Amino acid sequence: MAEERLQSTRWTDRLETTLRSIVKIDPVLLFFVCLIAAIGLVAGYSAADQSEQWVERSIVRMGLGFGLMLAVAQVPQRWFFATAPWLFGMVTLMLVAVWLVGDMGGGAQRWLDLGVIRFQPAELMKVVMPMMIAWFLARRPLPPRFPDVVVALVAVMTPSALIMLQPDLGSALLILASGLFVLFFAGLSWWYIGGFVAAVIAAIPVMWTFFMHDYQKQRVLTLLDPAADPLGAGYHTIQSMIAIGSGGVWGKGWLQGTQSHLDFLPEGTTDFILAVYAEEFGLMGLILLFVLYLAVVWRGLWIAEHAESVQGRLLAASIAMTFMVYVLVNAGMVLGLLPVVGAPLPLLSYGGTALVTIMVGLGMLMSIRTQRSFLGHDR
Repeated sequence: MAEERLQSTRWTDRLETTLRSIVKIDPVLLFFVCLIAAIGLVAGYSAADQSEQWVERSIVRMGLGFGLMLAVAQVPQRWFFATAPWLFGMVTLMLVAVWLVGDMGGGAQRWLDLGVIRFQPAELMKVVMPMMIAWFLARRPLPPRFPDVVVALVAVMTPSALIMLQPDLGSALLILASGLFVLFFAGLSWWYIGGFVAAVIAAIPVMWTFFMHDYQKQRVLTLLDPAADPLGAGYHTIQSMIAIGSGGVWGKGWLQGTQSHLDFLPEGTTDFILAVYAEEFGLMGLILLFVLYLAVVWRGLWIAEHAESVQGRLLAASIAMTFMVYVLVNAGMVLGLLPVVGAPLPLLSYGGTALVTIMVGLGMLMSIRTQRSFLGHDR
């Protein structure tokens, strides 16, 4: 019996090595990502009132996203770091251009119109930031010394501040987290971490008074008491909590949700798709989904542990933890534990730019994983 298990393990190891040598992918990570994407299509079909056109558009977007992920996975990881400082400088200049002459949309100045294409540079920075900080720290002694920490923090805070001015608090927090995670995994001293946390707490009154917009303040106040404005600022949160609570343990069943199908729940296919899913599949469905998300994070951290370079280890760990932040921020927003900041749920929320960012990050993870095998260090 033990010999049969050993042979089975060897067979799966050979299959994984063969797949990675041919197309340079990580089949374990791909498996979990495909399962989450399938759940996203099932939940989205219900949230979109069984629209076949929505499904067709989603399949096209998802197909393009998977194609992009697999294409990035073929790129040697050394290319990420060779281009990191140039990309960082270019995207930072784009953010300055958005601040000066950016296009308005939805009450925010977040877009850059180049004539042929109109896009949000903040989405590019979500990928470039961890590349840049990993490149910078890997070229210096670790754990990082105080001057290096200061330079890294300036590099992290500058784009984050530009994005907050658009204003886009959700993207700013994700970019800030991606850079800080690199610092953390580089062995940052707990004294530095404690000092940074203290500085953030001390800056909260200043941010509230001078930098936060009225609608952002309203979101924080709504978080504290959603019932204070149940038909206005608190409407999204209240309806979301009703949907999740009404799902119970097993849910009402697929296509049987009432909050979304009776149009009580807004943004059902985008930011609040988790509430639609929870109402129809209940607590057990949520547990399954979060287990799959944790599996993606676990695989990303495993890839980081086995990376063949310091840069690869720092980048992979940051991507995995930033993916987790995406999930936690959206879940906290839907559950009424965090302010509504417009953060999508990875691979479930309908949207193009966020999907591209997430898929590029997952492709980088696969590249870091497969790069190791070709250097002869695979275990």
